[in-house]
Amino acid sequence: MAAELLAACLTAGAGPAEAATAVGTSLAGPLGSRLNRVGAELRLGAETATAWAHLSESPAGSGLARCLERAQLSGAPAVEQLAGCAAEARAAAARAASARARRAGVLVTAPLGLCFLPAFLLVGVVPVVIGLGRTLL
Repeated sequence: MAAELLAACLTAGAGPAEAATAVGTSLAGPLGSRLNRVGAELRLGAETATAWAHLSESPAGSGLARCLERAQLSGAPAVEQLAGCAAEARAAAARAASARARRAGVLVTAPLGLCFLPAFLLVGVVPVVIGLGRTLL
């Protein structure tokens, strides 16, 4: 989400410092506070690599930091790179959700087995065994 918000701010014409501050104030949590710090340092004239290094301390911000640092140093537009980062993050989230859903399907089988197996044995197998036992006696 942060990558998409940063891309939207940069597309609207904001500079990297203004975009980082705007997104940092709209996001809560550690990523938002790091973006606020990056924006403040860039406005105060900090070195680009030093400022974006604060964002790369978190796992969620390392890709953003690389994209924005590269774009600011080279002068290339960062919007396409941020859109790529956002697409990668969405794909990773989809893969993680799919893996959690598959795992939940496997974990559900244990309670089902514990509940239905005894019932199947009592209702289906035991009467057959009793019926066979009567015919043998």
